[in-house]
Order: sequence, then structure tokens, then C-alpha cells
Amino acid sequence: MKKVLLAVFVGLFLLSGCGKKEALSSDKIYYFYSESCSHCKEASAYISQHYPDLEMIKVDVTTKAGYDMIIKCAQKFKLGNRIGTPLFCMGDRYIMGWSDRDAAKFNAYIKPYLDK
Repeated sequence: MKKVLLAVFVGLFLLSGCGKKEALSSDKIYYFYSESCSHCKEASAYISQHYPDLEMIKVDVTTKAGYDMIIKCAQKFKLGNRIGTPLFCMGDRYIMGWSDRDAAKFNAYIKPYLDK
């Protein structure tokens, strides 16, 4: 009897959507960061200075939920175990790391998001 009740409970749980993980939305910018990452601090300062009103979903990878989301992004872009921060996920493009070259890519990649 316990097995039947457990099976019913699991079935209802999955049907209710509670077992599903949220997918990354292609019309949002995800910014995966860690407070201890110096490159993340540089990226945040650049974005605050140049795009103070830019809407992004900031995801702290040191939390369980943040870790789960960065893994989704890594799977989407087939990054394997080469995951680092900062990591920006924007539709079908990503930027991992931060340098002057990455800032230029960021400027180009966010243009569609600025027109919304």
C-alpha cells in the first residue's frame, strides 16, 4: 500500500510541474557571478557605469539555485567542465570571463536587449 501511495504522490508531483526545472529564457540576460571573483567585480563596475538601467538576472553561483542555473547554461552551450565566472548567457550567445575584448563583445551582444 505504501508503494502505491508513494507512486501516486510522485506522479502528482511531476504532473503539477513541481519536478520541472525552469529553463533559461532566450529573451533575458543572465549574469552568473561570485562575490569573491575579481573579474566579476570588473564586469559589474563596467556594466554599472555604461548600462546602469540594463535589466539582467543576476545569479550568485555560490548558492544551490545559482549553481543549478549555471550548470543549465553550461549544458546549453556545451561548455563541459570549463565553467567560470563571470558568465553571461544571452539567447544563443554567451561570454565567459572579462577583459577589454569581452567588454566589446558584451556591447555588441546586448544591443537587441536595449531596444526592448
